[in-house]
Amino acid sequence: MNDVEREAVILNSAWEMINGMVNWSLFVKHADTSPTNMMFETSAHRRLFIILLADFLSEIRAFKGEAIPLGLSAPPSNARPSDLTFLFHLRHVGANPIFGPGSGDLARVVEEFSNWLEGEFVAHGVNLHSTDLVTDIEISRIRYLKMCGDIAKHNLARLATNVKHLQRLLEKAGHEIDETTAYLAVDGFFEWFHDDIFIYHSSQIAEFLNNIRWAIYDYLEPEFRRSYHHTGEVYSGIAMYNYKVPDQIQQPIAHAMYWQLMNRCRSEPWVHRFVVSDSFKSQY
Repeated sequence: MNDVEREAVILNSAWEMINGMVNWSLFVKHADTSPTNMMFETSAHRRLFIILLADFLSEIRAFKGEAIPLGLSAPPSNARPSDLTFLFHLRHVGANPIFGPGSGDLARVVEEFSNWLEGEFVAHGVNLHSTDLVTDIEISRIRYLKMCGDIAKHNLARLATNVKHLQRLLEKAGHEIDETTAYLAVDGFFEWFHDDIFIYHSSQIAEFLNNIRWAIYDYLEPEFRRSYHHTGEVYSGIAMYNYKVPDQIQQPIAHAMYWQLMNRCRSEPWVHRFVVSDSFKSQY
């Protein structure tokens, strides 16, 4: 894919992923703008959110030596943690915009979320009840979110990588444990970080994601105005429309995603702009 096609794929894919996470079926609907918070409808919706978030925070890799899907670029060898997520591709759009010059807000909100994810905190008195361990754990936000997303999604047999992460975290805290004990500690880790810390962080994460979606919408408004036009045809009383797709977009999947992207721009994002109360941003 060329750069124009790639940008259409990145922006549409990001919008689609955020729509799946920040919507009024997962969260209790409200009209508040600031200060506010977001509450999940049920614990099942909370679990779905963190599974989808972990996918968003996962690296898109080549499979068995093949090219990375959809013509996306690989992160550099010295990549920062947020470069191993979909934020890497959004960061590229913000730095090298094609559909318009006004990508400053997109670059800013992507960087804000990246910096927040890479930040570390100490969880005090974590009770890993199956191992009789109570300890302080120092961890980055991106690491605990990805671990919780994997634990929510997979059974123990598919958590070997996360068990290794947990062993290293506990070793850093002064507790060397074997692999079997680390497997026993998984449930306690999930309960402490997912059922407590993640609930606290979820409103702020939703704000970050919603800001990215709105920044994409704002960035694409000029392109939508250039591209959208009526065909002059009327079908069942409805005026037909079309888009002036850039000539550089030739790949069928990029063409389809450009159409989806423009259709998304026909109305504002589903969830209004909101700012979460500082009381949900001061801990961890």
